[in-house]
Amino acid sequence: MSLKPDKKIIFWVKIVVFAALLAYIGHVIRQQSFDWSTLQTQLRAVSHPEQWAILLLLLTPINWGLEALKWQILLRRVEFVTFGEACKGVLAGVSLGFAMPAQLGDTAGRVLSLRTNRAGAVGASLVSGGMQFYVAVVFGTIAWAHHLTLVPERSHAAGNWLLVLLIGLSFGGVVFGLLRKLLIHSLSGRPALQRFADYWQVAGLYSDREIVLALGTAALRYLVFSLQFYLAMRVVGLMVPAKVAASGIGLVFLAKTITPAFNLLSDLGVREAASLWVFSPFEVSVPILLTATLTLWVANVLMPVLVGLIWVWKLKITAQ
Repeated sequence: MSLKPDKKIIFWVKIVVFAALLAYIGHVIRQQSFDWSTLQTQLRAVSHPEQWAILLLLLTPINWGLEALKWQILLRRVEFVTFGEACKGVLAGVSLGFAMPAQLGDTAGRVLSLRTNRAGAVGASLVSGGMQFYVAVVFGTIAWAHHLTLVPERSHAAGNWLLVLLIGLSFGGVVFGLLRKLLIHSLSGRPALQRFADYWQVAGLYSDREIVLALGTAALRYLVFSLQFYLAMRVVGLMVPAKVAASGIGLVFLAKTITPAFNLLSDLGVREAASLWVFSPFEVSVPILLTATLTLWVANVLMPVLVGLIWVWKLKITAQ
């Protein structure tokens, strides 16, 4: 207790944040209800489920490693970090983002892992999140168009208008990317926005090569966690045609990407609810489908969150 007053405050802030995250993780786990009897019966009918489970778990570090690589690429315009340091920042952001709305926690974890130029890092984090959002929209657009051919009864006016909207967003992202420097230059001339300039000007510093490289990494990561979803389905013996699985997974991740912006509890329940709606026309067993989504949640969210708690504790509140 010989710490200086300011260090004492930081110490206790860390204690409170750390304890709150642990309590929230416990609360979320208690809300997840596994139907163990149905699961056990299903697993006994699956041939070597452990093989699918091992593949699923092996892809988890690749998934978050790609996210760290994307973060490292975009952070070069702000501060040089090693791949290991980028991983620590991403995992800290995963843990904080678990219990905070939208991208607040993720951005906070990444930014606080840096020592300098944190304002610029906020902009880099927003660009990183925006790229993953855009990739999900593009793949989700393709998935929805294909889903309408598989389930014609959903090809009504609202469904078709949604497709038009998604196509518009997809092409809008291309236009924004081509005109990004011109738009940012235009914003720089507005006095009312000058106080926020340090946060968003970094978006205009990236070269086309850096944008393509980061977007390519985001797309590769999307394919990896889509494959993880399919593997989670195979773990519990859920067999659906490849074209149904591909479009369904794309729609589930589209809903998961868009909804948390309006959900105060991260993506809690979003993946499950979206999965039930997307796969309902194909007579998929509800308990088994929910078990598959929860299996994916444990591998892709809970495990990284628990690892990230280590780096949350080591975050520096004050910058140099």
